[in-house]
Amino acid sequence: MDTIVIGIAGGTGSGKTTLADKLVESFGLDEVCILRHDNYYKRHDDMPFEERKKLNYDHPDAFDNELLRKHIEDLKAGISVEMPIYDYKEHNRSNQIVKIKPAPVIVLEGILIFDEPSICGLMDIKVFVDTDADVRILRRIVRDVKERGRTLESVIEQYLTTVKPMHEQFVEPSKRRADIIIPNGGENIVALEMLIERVKKQLKKHNI
Repeated sequence: MDTIVIGIAGGTGSGKTTLADKLVESFGLDEVCILRHDNYYKRHDDMPFEERKKLNYDHPDAFDNELLRKHIEDLKAGISVEMPIYDYKEHNRSNQIVKIKPAPVIVLEGILIFDEPSICGLMDIKVFVDTDADVRILRRIVRDVKERGRTLESVIEQYLTTVKPMHEQFVEPSKRRADIIIPNGGENIVALEMLIERVKKQLKKHNI
């Protein structure tokens, strides 16, 4: 199946998810599908809840990149996949799945998708969403406290002990692999429109 794979990366709270969602919304349901890297956190059924809470979820080793790569390759081959669903409150992969059907445009969204060469190499367009650190941490606090039921203290502690150092070690350097760097994510309407036009030109160029 002829496809275009678009990778959208960036730090936590950068706006990459908003950008990815708006990009998906700009195409028809049969034209695009989306995979989210967060759903590919490794399963830890053998580990107690209190131990799962202590894991470093901002390190590349936290992800099942082998499964993600296989799903991308299957979609490119015209095969539907079952994307896992991650439960943030349980700090573990749930037993639910979402069936993803093949589409001409595959959007892959996640913090560390550019860090893994085998996944990065499957992308046709690599977009990095670049947003100031103070904005990102504020967005993360609001999201984790309101949507994921975490305490303010736990969010700040996690940010200082894992999120910030992992961003500096892995996420920020991966920006060098991007084809396009967009400030402020989905709020950058001009950049979003330019990206949409770029994708449409690619589709037309390859008669997809």
